[in-house]
Amino acid sequence: MVAAKKHIPIVKKRTKRFNRHQSDAYMCVDANWRKPKGIDNRVRRRFKGQAAMPSIGYGSNKKTRHMMPSGHKAFLVHNTNDVDLLLMHNKTFAAEIGHAVSSRKRIEIIARAKQLGVKVTNPKARVTTEI
Repeated sequence: MVAAKKHIPIVKKRTKRFNRHQSDAYMCVDANWRKPKGIDNRVRRRFKGQAAMPSIGYGSNKKTRHMMPSGHKAFLVHNTNDVDLLLMHNKTFAAEIGHAVSSRKRIEIIARAKQLGVKVTNPKARVTTEI
């Protein structure tokens, strides 16, 4: 497994989710963000003390976007041929085995990744057995 290449520190401007206005007050209003459209809405008008609305200013640095704390970016893998694609990019991308991949295929993928020096983010999933 190869360490990720050097990168600038990953800075998250906001880690809390943006919740929909009044989702805390009503069960039928889901927490998933929806932009308020009302003419008198205080969140839309950005009054002090109200919930913040998502905007482009909360975006991450382009160089560290989608980066995991290890410094790699996730690459979804379903077979050994997909792992071979990461041979020249093992410092940038880490393999992530898809959820529908069988345990037999997982063992093959992990073995191939070890040969190529590719990091696998979920190597223990559905491979270890109970004693």
